Amino acid sequence: MTISAAPLIYILIFVAVLFLVEGIYLTVFGKSISLNSRVSRRLALMEKGGNREQVLEQLRKEMSQHMSAKGIPLYSILANKAQKANIAFSPKALVGIMALLAVFAYLGLTIGTAAALPLRIAIAVAMGIGGVYVWVNNKAKKRLALIEEQLPDAVELMVRSLRVGHPFSSAIGIVAKEVGDPLGSEFGFIADEAAYGRNVADSLKAFAERMDMQDLRFLAVAVSIQQTSGGNLAEILEGLAKVIRARFKLFRRVKAITAEAKWSGMFLSGFPIVALILINVIKPDYFDGVKDTAAFIPACLVVAVLLIMNVIFMKIMVNIKV
Repeated sequence: MTISAAPLIYILIFVAVLFLVEGIYLTVFGKSISLNSRVSRRLALMEKGGNREQVLEQLRKEMSQHMSAKGIPLYSILANKAQKANIAFSPKALVGIMALLAVFAYLGLTIGTAAALPLRIAIAVAMGIGGVYVWVNNKAKKRLALIEEQLPDAVELMVRSLRVGHPFSSAIGIVAKEVGDPLGSEFGFIADEAAYGRNVADSLKAFAERMDMQDLRFLAVAVSIQQTSGGNLAEILEGLAKVIRARFKLFRRVKAITAEAKWSGMFLSGFPIVALILINVIKPDYFDGVKDTAAFIPACLVVAVLLIMNVIFMKIMVNIKV
């Protein structure tokens, strides 16, 4: 029995691409960009000698640079994700990393496989772009999940601060000092903007739109209404904290209930691809008897379309909205 290692080599090269981009990110920025750091990145930058204005300018640049660079070729596909993940790399640096990873993948394919030159180039480019996209997408998901988890505690901390007599801007500053990243740096940025004269409600609204998170919109609207109409902000935020926590528990419950259906969908979507890879590894000549026939290429295209449709429909079926 002949065994082909080419499919496994493709998978290993793509995994190496993912590890490489993470390694580059950690090498350049160190632990200051850690998502779950107890000391927020804003405080870490200030401890390194940056004054408040310099840190504010640097954080503002990092938060807005991705959406302002949508015109860069190939970059628009991940601009939204990069903004939500708050990737510290500049857009040009990310495009350069795509090119670097494509070269790395090409060298790996050249050394490990005997594929034709056009195929190696196409796969290398796909791995370079796809590797960065998968990495940024995972970073965005983790960051949004951490913000959702930290938000109820942050709002309750603001409630306690307001009840002991602190103004709302000071309550925001206390959250920035006491809460770790990613929410700590975001609230620190809002506190710094408030210190330089920007309305806190406007900063919260901009933060909510940048993260595209409903709970943050609730917070921004509550603060805006209180500023316009008055009222006990501590009581408003206490009720909001209960609502956010209840929503968070509901989402977790729905996630647990639908876990079996989601894993079934992932299995049904991934099994045909895994089976195809294993066939090519275990018996590379399995399709030799039919690959030269006129119907082989059209049949492959039909199977590919059906697989893509299967993935899309399974994702729709298990994506339950609450």
